[in-house]
Amino acid sequence: MRELPAAARGYIGGTALAAALCTARALTLGPGAPWGTALALAALYALCERIPCCPLVGRRLPERTRSVGGTGWTSPLVLAGVFLLPPPLAALAAVPGALLAPVRSRAATARRIWHAAEQALACGAAAAAFQALDHPALSAPRFPLLLLPALAAAAVYCAVLAALDGGILIAAERHPVRTAWRGPLAQARYLVHGLAGLMMAVLWRSSYGPPAALLVLLPMCLSCWVFDRCHRERAAHQATIRALVQAVDIKDRYTRGHGERVGRASVMIARELGMAEDRTEALRFAGILHDVGKLGVPTRLLRKDGPLTSEERRVIELHPEYGHEIVRGIGFLGEARAAILHHHERLDGRGYPYGLRGHQIPEFARVVAVADAFDAMTSTRSYRRARPVPVAVAELRKCAGTQFDPRMVRALAAALHRYGWDPDLVTAADDGPGATRSGNVTPSRTEGRAGDPRGTAVPAPEGRGDRPAGAVPEPVPGAAGPAGWGGGPR
Repeated sequence: MRELPAAARGYIGGTALAAALCTARALTLGPGAPWGTALALAALYALCERIPCCPLVGRRLPERTRSVGGTGWTSPLVLAGVFLLPPPLAALAAVPGALLAPVRSRAATARRIWHAAEQALACGAAAAAFQALDHPALSAPRFPLLLLPALAAAAVYCAVLAALDGGILIAAERHPVRTAWRGPLAQARYLVHGLAGLMMAVLWRSSYGPPAALLVLLPMCLSCWVFDRCHRERAAHQATIRALVQAVDIKDRYTRGHGERVGRASVMIARELGMAEDRTEALRFAGILHDVGKLGVPTRLLRKDGPLTSEERRVIELHPEYGHEIVRGIGFLGEARAAILHHHERLDGRGYPYGLRGHQIPEFARVVAVADAFDAMTSTRSYRRARPVPVAVAELRKCAGTQFDPRMVRALAAALHRYGWDPDLVTAADDGPGATRSGNVTPSRTEGRAGDPRGTAVPAPEGRGDRPAGAVPEPVPGAAGPAGWGGGPR
């Protein structure tokens, strides 16, 4: 846990202490408590968490699919415990599975403790809510009467998970307070899982017994299969993006890695603006692919050492339109297509290809323009060294209102203050191959000079190119993201 911030260690420790106090009350229940049911549910949950693949999918699930907040196909087991057990036992039954579930290797011990603690607290609180509603005995004839208290208990379960997850995102990953709970609110899907857990609890107490209750997991496996299909589709999207980026990198070796870094800087701006996750993902694609139109520009112009003629300038300035044509048929890009077409527009109307002004320029294009210019200004060139981040931000602020949208400039400055900018790390998009160090490629002597459309339109007279040396750690999107801090059964 030493690699975590002190605030995160304190937060996890406090949550674990509260969970320990909650589960310790089970010792006061005596032999008359349903210990056998608690042991059976805990063992089943732990066993399901150790299964390497979903039974319906039939193959090992990707790590992101298996991470907490992923498919949730085992959640009825946890929620059945909420309905069948007193609060201390319900909390205790959730602990073994949470401790045994796979987690990311970084701070693995802290993550296991955190998942077990929040599961215990959420289950204990939900069971207490269910018990407080003075519910009738779990039996099939009284089943409809249980729907309201069951939904209330599931709502408490979701609320506790969401509250704890938002706190850990602030403490461990420095999420902005106003957006920290946006991702964890996705835990509301467990309201639906609560009905499956109630059905399992009713069957568990019926004459058919626990074996019949396990049949409820079949529809959850179906949801797991659907989620796996979605993951494969997203992987296909990533492969499409990666292929286009690699094609640009091969053609214009001086801009290698630039798109991925612009994508990450664009995500920083989007998160600071509070954009929804689906728009943030589309904006990341826009940043990555903003220069894909260079595939339509003759290679000799991109690599030309001398100054460009006016005719050559006109040819290169067509690359936003070429890029838009290339991605026109890729439906999942959405708003990203407009950013690819308009990222060289300026607020004062002096940009290209259409000379749009102000808010005529799409929001995505205004974000990418700022990220693109910043990434270029913090680059090392053969004819000059990279500018420090404060100098680059000051340059952007100087041109805010004429070339750049002031709102986007302020958002980038705030995100840089919060997360920083690593001048050495260069990471390919979303863990894909092709990560490149800036020192691996010798930059052109002319690319990116003043008025040269081969580079990025940046605010200083000497111009900036497209071969940056910087990258930034992408902020974690929320509980369901790859960081794995979120709660809920897998």
